[in-house]
Amino acid sequence: MKEQEFQEKLAVERREIDRIDRELLPLFLERMGCVERVGELKRQAGKPVRNAAREQEIIDRVSRQAGEMGQSAAEFYRAIMAISRDREHNLMGGDPDLLELEQRANRELQSPGKVVCQGVRGAYSHQAAERLFPGAEIGFVPEFHEVFREVSEGALGVVPVENSAAGSVTAVYDLILKYRFYIVGAVDIRVEHCLAAAAPGEITRVLSHPQALAQCSELLSREGYETEDYSNTAAAAKAVAESREPGLGVICSEDAARRYGLTILRRGVQNVRNNTTRFVAVSREAVLPVDASKISLCFSLPHTTGSLHSVLRRFAGSGLNLTKIESRPLPGRSFEYDFYLDFTGCIHDPSTLNLICALKAELPRFSFLGNYSELSTEEEI
Repeated sequence: MKEQEFQEKLAVERREIDRIDRELLPLFLERMGCVERVGELKRQAGKPVRNAAREQEIIDRVSRQAGEMGQSAAEFYRAIMAISRDREHNLMGGDPDLLELEQRANRELQSPGKVVCQGVRGAYSHQAAERLFPGAEIGFVPEFHEVFREVSEGALGVVPVENSAAGSVTAVYDLILKYRFYIVGAVDIRVEHCLAAAAPGEITRVLSHPQALAQCSELLSREGYETEDYSNTAAAAKAVAESREPGLGVICSEDAARRYGLTILRRGVQNVRNNTTRFVAVSREAVLPVDASKISLCFSLPHTTGSLHSVLRRFAGSGLNLTKIESRPLPGRSFEYDFYLDFTGCIHDPSTLNLICALKAELPRFSFLGNYSELSTEEEI
């Protein structure tokens, strides 16, 4: 087919598509008018927005009627119904608890009485706590679950959630989903590991946190070192300093090595040069700054085909960018999961607040976990 012939035939089909679109748009607007009237009836009767049985009935019908295009037609109608539900939710006024929280929560984080992190002085968590809360009293506990226990008693907690090289800290995500405290801040800390020891001689065994060992796996494998998990990089440095065991080394920060009097054998031993760990601050009380830019949610999903895709589509439809999604198994349930999700946005924006309210009304085990700003390694408080 010659180019001119192709362009002429393409123009004909495009004009036909434009005609169909002109017919579709009034029908869409007419349908949304019906949706608004249905929403008002549900509001007056105190009925929920979603009727899953009716939605499935429509999906089944259009799938049959569309023949070989059945799956595509079903997807098209799922999108229409998601838009319709969001419109109904907006008309019904939103979740009263979330609306009240958005109005009453503090806009600024008050000076903390106590900040708690896992490990010992010199840990990367310690650096994160000092960045987030300069001048605050910082306490240390051996385990992540103890940080959350302290938060339940009124402290602020600082915990790592993700490393750019080694991935998510799943134990912390499990605790976030268990306690459902509010996230009130985040900071990225550059990770620069060294290999250190207390006693001279050849290294045969290396202690560190599992994430740090994973981040330095190339060196450890190349040298054939035996590895041993420890609760925290700085705690491992302290243990090596106290034991002075021959042949025992540690992966830790240079600050921790110096703090505990260790000899630095090698610097920059992590696999990836630009290695960063993200830390979050958790609180019993919400803080919702007017310029907050990241939102965290958690929820579970109905055990139905396309349920996650249906939820994620709504963020795209609202122009919101997802930055993190993590799934964790629900204890005692087979193949059921809680989802943790981060996206850019501000709860004080009406359209974003409306979406969060709609999701809360529809999704099991839904929790709004906070709206906050995230500091980079270069930014100052």
